[in-house]
Amino acid sequence: MYCIMVMKVENTQVQMRKGILEFCILHIISRGEVYASDMLEELTSAKIIVVEGTLYPLLTRLRKAGLVEYKWVESTSGPPRKYFKLTEEGFKFLGQLDNTWEELIESTNKIIKSDSSKKTNTSK
Repeated sequence: MYCIMVMKVENTQVQMRKGILEFCILHIISRGEVYASDMLEELTSAKIIVVEGTLYPLLTRLRKAGLVEYKWVESTSGPPRKYFKLTEEGFKFLGQLDNTWEELIESTNKIIKSDSSKKTNTSK
């Protein structure tokens, strides 16, 4: 029984992280030109992503959607590197996601606080 519950929690946690992955990637890129490995490092340290194979297909999809673009930069320590930046459309898109994020935080906090007050009231 414990194993089943843990698996369900882990699956849900993974899905929650996947749900905000694109939003987080766009925010990282919005700071300026960024190398994919640096994005991966930040996402991994923030425990948003742990699999490299997840990042590159998402970057390709964002590029095809016109939200990001890249340029090749020669590297002194190996092959050329691909640096990503947001397009004008990408900044607009991110602005809309920022609004949605704020709404989600507010809505989620209402539900969570409501749960907390119900627990407090029922424990009396």
